[in-house]
Amino acid sequence: MLKKLQDRWKVNGINLVLIITTFAVGGSLCGWIGRKLLSFTNLDKGVVWVIIYIVLITLLWPLCVLLISIPLGQFTFFKKYLVKVGRRMTGRKINDLNPAVNLAIFASGAGSNARKIIDYFNAIPGNKVKIGLIVCNNPAAGVLQIAGENQIPSIIIEKEKFLRGDAYLPELKSYGINYIILAGFLWKLPPSLINAFPQKIINIHPALLPKYGGKGMYGHHVHEAVIANKEKQSGISIHYADELYDHGEVIFQATCELTDADTVDTLTKKIQALEHAHYPAVIDTVIKKQNPR
Repeated sequence: MLKKLQDRWKVNGINLVLIITTFAVGGSLCGWIGRKLLSFTNLDKGVVWVIIYIVLITLLWPLCVLLISIPLGQFTFFKKYLVKVGRRMTGRKINDLNPAVNLAIFASGAGSNARKIIDYFNAIPGNKVKIGLIVCNNPAAGVLQIAGENQIPSIIIEKEKFLRGDAYLPELKSYGINYIILAGFLWKLPPSLINAFPQKIINIHPALLPKYGGKGMYGHHVHEAVIANKEKQSGISIHYADELYDHGEVIFQATCELTDADTVDTLTKKIQALEHAHYPAVIDTVIKKQNPR
C-alpha cells in the first residue's frame, strides 16, 4: 500500500513518511480544535452536536494540515493536494489539473540552474508548465535534494542503458514529459533521445558558441580557454541540443565583459549570474512560442 501511495504521489520514502505524519497530526489537530470550540457551547452530545462537529472539522482540516505541513517541509505538496480536492468537489474535470507542458530537468551537479527554473515556474500564477521529473546521473548530486524539497520525482540513470539502451524513453513517457531541459548535464545525448524530442531539448552553455563549444568544453575548462585567449567578452548560449556537443541551433545569447583582472572564479560568477537571469525566461519563451494558447 505504501509503495502504491509513493508511486501515486511521486515522492521518495522520506517524504511519504512526512506526508502521512502531516495527515495524522493535522487530522488530530482539527478534531481537537473542533471539540474545543463546541465545549464553549451548551450543546449536548447529540445529533446536532455531531452535525456541527462534522461541519467544523471539514472546514478546519485544510487549515490544520497546511499548518502542520510547514514545519515538516510538505507545504508545496499539500497546497497542490488541496487544490485538487477542491476542484474535484466543485466539479472541475481532473484533466483541467494537468499542465499543458511537462518538463524534465537533466542535471549532474549542484543544481543551481534547476532551482532557478523550478522557482521561476512555481512563481507564475495559474501556470500550466510543470517540472515533472529530475533526471540525474550522479547519486551524490545536490540537484536531488532540490527535487526532494520541491516534491519533484527523480530518477538516477545508468550510463549503459542511457547511451546504448532505451535512453530511459519509457520512463520519460510514463511521466508525460514534453520537454527536456539540460542544466549542467555532462553526458552526450543518444540519437534515440534526440529523435524522440525534436526541438524539445534545450541546453545552456557557459560560453559563446560556436567558438567555445565541443567535447571537454564545460565548467572551468571553458572559462580557462576564454581567459587564456584574452577574450574581451564571454557569455552564455542557450540552444537546442542535437547529437553533437554544443552544436544545435542557438536560441539566445547574452554577454558579459572581461577585464585583465578576471580569473576563472570571477568569470564563473559572471556567467552564473547570466544563466540564472536568462535561462528560465528563455525556456518559457520557447514553450509559449511552440505552444500558443
